[in-house]
Amino acid sequence: MNRRYFLSAALAAVAAPVAAAPFFSRRLLDRPRVLSFRHLHTDELIDVTYRIGDIYQRAALQRLNYFFRDFRTGDVTNMDPRLFDILYDLKLRLGDTHASFDVISGYRSPKTNSRLRKASSGVAKNSLHLWGQAIDVRFPDYSTRRLRDAAIALGRGGVGYYRRSDFVHLDTGSVRTWGA
Repeated sequence: MNRRYFLSAALAAVAAPVAAAPFFSRRLLDRPRVLSFRHLHTDELIDVTYRIGDIYQRAALQRLNYFFRDFRTGDVTNMDPRLFDILYDLKLRLGDTHASFDVISGYRSPKTNSRLRKASSGVAKNSLHLWGQAIDVRFPDYSTRRLRDAAIALGRGGVGYYRRSDFVHLDTGSVRTWGA
């Protein structure tokens, strides 16, 4: 075996795993991202592939926009797709890829938000719910405390913990936390 052949073989052996890494990582990233929800106020269910690889699925996002409508007024807005990414990553962090989120609140119209503010001091005047950037959820079979802790560990967006009302608020705003 000559020196050139030996160096080529050694280089190929070292480079093969490095060259293959993007392929395998890309395959993981290209997996369809599926989310399931049950809306506690409308009793509607949805199971949707909202993203494949880096591409959000337009029809799926439209279905999700309607699902997360203001159930009090029927108003619909475009939900921030990054919110779905947070929920998906949260589901993976909890290790339960088939469970469905229970939804308490998604989009809130200005009329609904104003009415809720009058009834409770816990409703922000400029709530991210108004912009389709927030959701209040539970995750069956997990305590809301565990859900909160997993969301905080993601380090993305706002995480509010409402122990008495038994839900976690998630949003795509700046990283911050509140609640006991």
